[in-house]
Order: sequence, then C-alpha cells, then structure tokens
Amino acid sequence: MRCPYCHVDNDRVLDTRAAEGGYTVRRKRTCNSCQRRFATTEKIEKLSVRLVKSDETREPLEREKIRRGIERACSKRKISSETIEKVVQDIEADIYATFDSEVTSAQVGDIVLRHLAKLDEIAYIRFASVYREFNDAQDFIRVITTINE
Repeated sequence: MRCPYCHVDNDRVLDTRAAEGGYTVRRKRTCNSCQRRFATTEKIEKLSVRLVKSDETREPLEREKIRRGIERACSKRKISSETIEKVVQDIEADIYATFDSEVTSAQVGDIVLRHLAKLDEIAYIRFASVYREFNDAQDFIRVITTINE
C-alpha cells in the first residue's frame, strides 16, 4: 500500500478490525519511510445487480436511493442514522442473497417494507404511502388495519 504522504510503498499494519457487520475491514498502518500513520478500508466488491423499473428500463441498483427513501420515511422519528445504516445493509444483503443479476423495483419496495415493518410502524406507513401510491384516507386505513392484526 502506498503511503498517502510520501507515496512510498513500504508500510506495516498496526491493527486490523472488522467493521459494518464483517463486510468491511479497517486497517491502521504506519509508513516505514516517513513514520506517519494512516488508515485503510477494505470492502467486499459486490457483483452488480440491475434494477428493472416498472417501464422495463434497467439501471444499476443504487444503495443511496434506498437509503434516501428510508431516511425520508424515518424523518422526525427517533431512529438513529446508525440504525438506518444497519437496515440499509440488511436490505442490501437480502437483495444480493436472493437475486443474481436483476431485481424489480417492486421486489425492492417489498423488501424495504418488510424491514421497515420491523423497525417502525410510522416509517412503514410513510414508505408504503409513497411506494403504493396512496390516493385517499381509505388506503391509509387499510394499511393501519393490517398492521394492527
């Protein structure tokens, strides 16, 4: 690994730790040439899963879009960003474990709803109202009724 300060490829690892549920490795290093310390992060390179949208167009599955949708649903709820990050990781893990190359937007939405149902009822209802395109109060009542059953 090249030192980010002196650019010499001569370092040693001081400490190695798993992070993000074992999907990431953080290493603390020291440069043997300039003696400065730096950290590196290694992540598993995931095979790309393509998202098939309702109009049949395809695009790469974007983790950040999933995260933004969940953050919007959890807005003004007492849910930490760490918890949201864990939910996004779990959703992403479900998608990669279940689908090889393509997943529909409907399937992604269903997976997100399943995880939000376990996390927070209000966030679940908010996400469902956008994802399922609620038109009136009856749509909300139907979802609330199913939650209470």
